[in-house]
Amino acid sequence: MEFVIKISQFLLSLSLLIVLHELGHFIPAKLFKTKVEKFYLFFDVKFSLFKKKIGETVYGIGWLPLGGYVKIAGMIDESMDKEQMALPPKPWEFRSKPAWQRLIIMLGGVTVNFILAYVIYVFISFGYGDADVKVASLKDGYWIEHPVLKEAGFKTGDKVLKINDNPIINDSDIGQYLIEAQSITIERDGQTKTFDLPEDFLGQLSSSGSKDLFEYRVPFMVANIADSSANKSNDIKKGDIIKSINGKELVYYDELDENLNGIKNTKVEVELLRDGNVINTQLTLDKDGKFGFNPYRIHPDFEKLGYYEVFRREYTFGESFSAGGKKFTKTITNYFSQLKAIFSPSTGAYKGLGGFKAIYDVFPDVWSWYSFWKLTAFLSIMLAILNLLPIPALDGGHVMFLLYEMISGRAPSEKFLERAQVIGFFILIALVLFANGNDIFKAITN
Repeated sequence: MEFVIKISQFLLSLSLLIVLHELGHFIPAKLFKTKVEKFYLFFDVKFSLFKKKIGETVYGIGWLPLGGYVKIAGMIDESMDKEQMALPPKPWEFRSKPAWQRLIIMLGGVTVNFILAYVIYVFISFGYGDADVKVASLKDGYWIEHPVLKEAGFKTGDKVLKINDNPIINDSDIGQYLIEAQSITIERDGQTKTFDLPEDFLGQLSSSGSKDLFEYRVPFMVANIADSSANKSNDIKKGDIIKSINGKELVYYDELDENLNGIKNTKVEVELLRDGNVINTQLTLDKDGKFGFNPYRIHPDFEKLGYYEVFRREYTFGESFSAGGKKFTKTITNYFSQLKAIFSPSTGAYKGLGGFKAIYDVFPDVWSWYSFWKLTAFLSIMLAILNLLPIPALDGGHVMFLLYEMISGRAPSEKFLERAQVIGFFILIALVLFANGNDIFKAITN
């Protein structure tokens, strides 16, 4: 069921972004009376899952979910229709239109992606407002389990004060500044300490396979009980909080191993908190020293119990335009920082480059419209920026040649454009293979 939910969100988001991106090319092409021969969601290599001709355009769905396309007559694109290009230009063809019209057609897709992202952020701001955990409210700091962070010197209980020279006020600030982090200043046992990070810090994080960095310290609240658990029939329920084991207080889940101290295959006295009431019972530890149930990492009751403080802000519809704009510009800035790191080999950030599985993995395994729209907005910005890269076969490559034509007064030859398109296509294939190869490598090694 979790797979169905994740794949449904992934395909819905991907389809929405592709259709709207291609619609961004389609609409100005039609406005400038340019013939559009095909409008496809996904690629129709050899055959289509569905197709229907309406007017002069064939609308369809391909079987290969690697993107989508509109085929515009008289344009050198991924279709490489050399026969059409060998004929004299027709008035309705792309190549017959003025350069400024062709530029608008080519920029239409990324323009729609940027507008879509901004509109989503506006409605997210209006519908959900903002919520963030105040770092100062984490009385006993963060839970540090990530091997790279531990190797760098961080310990559970550290309070993050600054990344580089940027003060950390809210928990989301860590993710924002970590991309370009060179140093992190923490407070430990009342003392301030600064860690200088290695140049390939991002590469190390990407290679480790672990996604948990600075985690909240929360109680051991039971999320689910495994069918194989020895405690399946015991007095334990979802939402129970284990407060002590054999008389030893358990404040945070990360203290569990220390409290158990290696004991296995035995019963222990446990104090539970259930609906505000304290319950004493016995639970069984298996041969691995486990209870057989997993904890919640995030739960609304944690704030009520005082484990952290959540800052919330709601926006009127008018205020949401400004709030959405800030989210929009912040996301673009952060993504450019990521690209900068990826294209700097010394950072090792390229190791974190992922393909379709990486995108699939970011969607939650429970349906959340908030998460869906937030991720769709981010992916829309990502699609727009990547399409603007000056690589032949991408929109940015076409824009680059059009700008050259407008500045110099002469267009590159069709032979040159055909060769550039082939080179660009192979560059894209290499990038796709590398990104998805990274996904496969991580799945095998982690």
